[in-house]
Amino acid sequence: MSTAAAPVRTLRAGTVLADLIPSSRARDIALVVGGAALTGLAAQLSVPVPGSPVPVSGQTFAALLVGTALGARRGFLALALYAVAGMAGVPWFAQATSGYGMPSFGYVLGMLLASTVVGALARRGADRSVLRTAGAMVLGSAIIYAVGVPYLALATGMTLGQAVAAGLTPFLIGDALKAALAMGALPAAWKFVGRKG
Repeated sequence: MSTAAAPVRTLRAGTVLADLIPSSRARDIALVVGGAALTGLAAQLSVPVPGSPVPVSGQTFAALLVGTALGARRGFLALALYAVAGMAGVPWFAQATSGYGMPSFGYVLGMLLASTVVGALARRGADRSVLRTAGAMVLGSAIIYAVGVPYLALATGMTLGQAVAAGLTPFLIGDALKAALAMGALPAAWKFVGRKG
């Protein structure tokens, strides 16, 4: 009786999860639209934070997941579509809002940049181990805050310290949980794909 191990798929360097789907223009369009829609759906999982105009929502997690799974170019396009459609009136920002005049819009702009950066890191294998995924998620979250918190301060007239207290500090535990989810999900997806080979 043979106990040969299951074949392991060899993937070329620079591959992200979305590249495992056969390549076509239709695939790329579907991935971009799907990434924007996923972010919009996740944004509706939101809870108001007392004393802050920024709710806790699933959109930051979705934006980082989209960037990591799709890669920098498609991740950027998905979040650009999300941002442009939301500015045009599609009510899929957190708490079913739209437009660019809200104090939390800076976080949407930060997600656009963060999805691009984590997508580039994923092309370098940052989503294939727990520790590297954690690093990518922490960096992506930091980028979102680096854009969102100053925007919040400017939009509301808060001092930078007040904006940090209202727009960063209350979200750190939730972001740690989101990073933990990604740390489990992304490397597990690669292991599954490798075994399926």
